[in-house]
Amino acid sequence: MSLNGWKMRRLYKFLIVAGAIVLVLYALSVREIPKELSYGVSFSKFHSDELGLDWRETLLAILDDLKVRNLRFSAHWPMVEPEDGKFNFSELDYQMNEARKRGASVILAVGRRLPGWPECHEPDWLSQSGQTRSYKQERTLKYIEAVVSRYKDYKNIKYWQVENEPHLTFFSRSLCGVLNEEFLQKEIELVHKLDPLRKILITDSGEFGTWYKSYRHHGEVFGTSMYLYVWWKQGPIRYPITPAFFRIKQSLVGLVYGQKPSVVIELSMEPWLRRPIVGTPNEILLDRMGIDKFNEMLSFSSKTGFDTFYLWGAEWWYYMKKTQDHPEFWERAKEIFAGGMIMD
Repeated sequence: MSLNGWKMRRLYKFLIVAGAIVLVLYALSVREIPKELSYGVSFSKFHSDELGLDWRETLLAILDDLKVRNLRFSAHWPMVEPEDGKFNFSELDYQMNEARKRGASVILAVGRRLPGWPECHEPDWLSQSGQTRSYKQERTLKYIEAVVSRYKDYKNIKYWQVENEPHLTFFSRSLCGVLNEEFLQKEIELVHKLDPLRKILITDSGEFGTWYKSYRHHGEVFGTSMYLYVWWKQGPIRYPITPAFFRIKQSLVGLVYGQKPSVVIELSMEPWLRRPIVGTPNEILLDRMGIDKFNEMLSFSSKTGFDTFYLWGAEWWYYMKKTQDHPEFWERAKEIFAGGMIMD
């Protein structure tokens, strides 16, 4: 065979393989797009405090002005057990009770790693104690037991979330350490033992997570984050993905491991920065998450094949409305929670 003939044969094989891959990806991307979408928000006293807001006022505005009826709360360990062996449930009681008064459902997240930088949230008395890993694990289980035991009789709890994106370790290893799969399973088993009637939600990163560990090994419900505009090493970027990226991932894990309820637990609706929001000029905030990107996120997510979304950033919308004279995010959110149209 001549050299040219050998090159043509290799090119022909390459085109066949590439064409087959394209066809498979296309087939995996074909999913029914839900016509009815459900929205909620994540609320965090921790994040409200960072923004200098009255967290109670912010929560009540979310419940009564936006009329949100699906919430994710986080039982951040430093808030729940600020002193060794002394539990403080006043802030979380307030959140849970105000949600219950209005018939709002709650996903309650427990664990050492919960939403919000720096990812892993330990009380100072534990992180400064120099204790062994096994001791820290023992105290983690005691804290989880205290939280679940206190709130398991609240009928408006929809799911327990155990840890947050536990398998995403590449950017949090320095703060959180290496994931201990065996201990994660112990946490899940403890929550199941304390409250056998409710399902457990395990989450993973939408863009970098492989999903299969969270989807296959742990929990009855799967949750993913969904981000487009982030800050990478060189600066702010938009991930070069389309909604089909998420449809393909859903199809793959569902095909291999079977179907299970899945939600977007963290839809990014506030600017991603490498500095605190407070003190950052508005032109930077609006460049990273202007109302155009806000609407783009809503449109993008509506085409991913998911039907349930918990929006991340409600505290920031209130901050922009109350302190920065930029109410457009809050007003747009009102439309969404009132059943408004998602703009393409």
